[in-house]
Amino acid sequence: MGNCCVKSEKLTAEIVPRDGARVYPTVRLHGSPKSILAAYIRFALLHRAVSLDFVETERVGGGEPEGAVTLQVGSEVVSGSRETLLRFIDSRFPGPSVRGGNGREVETAPLLASLTRVQHTSMLWHVERMVRWAEDLTTRGGRKTVDPSMGTPRMEIRKFARSYSELLEIMMEHAQMEETVLFPIFDHADRGLAKAAKEEHARDLPLMNGIKEVIKSVGVLDSGSPDHQEALYSLFTRLKSLLGQCKQHFEEEEVELLPLMEALELSKEQEVSALEQCFDVMQGTHGRLLKLLLEGLPSCDAMKYLDLISKCRDKEKMESMLKMIVK
Repeated sequence: MGNCCVKSEKLTAEIVPRDGARVYPTVRLHGSPKSILAAYIRFALLHRAVSLDFVETERVGGGEPEGAVTLQVGSEVVSGSRETLLRFIDSRFPGPSVRGGNGREVETAPLLASLTRVQHTSMLWHVERMVRWAEDLTTRGGRKTVDPSMGTPRMEIRKFARSYSELLEIMMEHAQMEETVLFPIFDHADRGLAKAAKEEHARDLPLMNGIKEVIKSVGVLDSGSPDHQEALYSLFTRLKSLLGQCKQHFEEEEVELLPLMEALELSKEQEVSALEQCFDVMQGTHGRLLKLLLEGLPSCDAMKYLDLISKCRDKEKMESMLKMIVK
């Protein structure tokens, strides 16, 4: 998704320190947690091998309506517009340009189509991650992982259950957003236009809930027993099925439904109002789970999503979402 991305670009959740041959100094980002600019710059820096220290400041005006932001790298101090700060990051820390995700696509594509596509990208990445994790669990057959942070097999299953529960909440809120905001817009223009998409939501729900029950079973069975191994394999195969259904469902929406958004000829007022309704419906996703959503995105899509958040006219609501990212 998004022409600004390149295949080699790291996702937020996959960022690792670069080769020890070069060590970057600590970067201090001074700004308000309520500032869209501070959130932008934070995500740009997360996609560089730096040690980031966010220094919270009061939102002061100056000439910057988004709140003044300053970068400090050793004795170097840079402040100014978004473009100035991103240009500095590109020149100071080599890597894929962070200036691709500056909102150009958001400005030209219908807002709801952009929102839906970016959410699809993140959810697919997270489902794929759960499939790989379940496959690893199955291969190990209940044996302890080599990663000490996972703890014992039972502790790892609890972490797995929590990760899936959070992903499930995002997916359920996404489906609710489509059914209460997006699909009615299409059906109002052409009755029955979103019928197939709604039917797929109903098809996926039993599988999603069934996976949650299998995880519970894995958690109570004796690790390494035949029943435990069978439950792990069932978990893996069900997650693979969910991944296949999600890919098919998302592709159908993006190929058959979302391109029709332009034909609806919504006014800017209607678009922004509908976008705000999406944020209202997906309260969990845009609150405590916002970081998780953004983890599954390349930097340009993560920054594009911040562009969408910045269009929220309720500044208090917008700032509360941003605070979940930068705090």
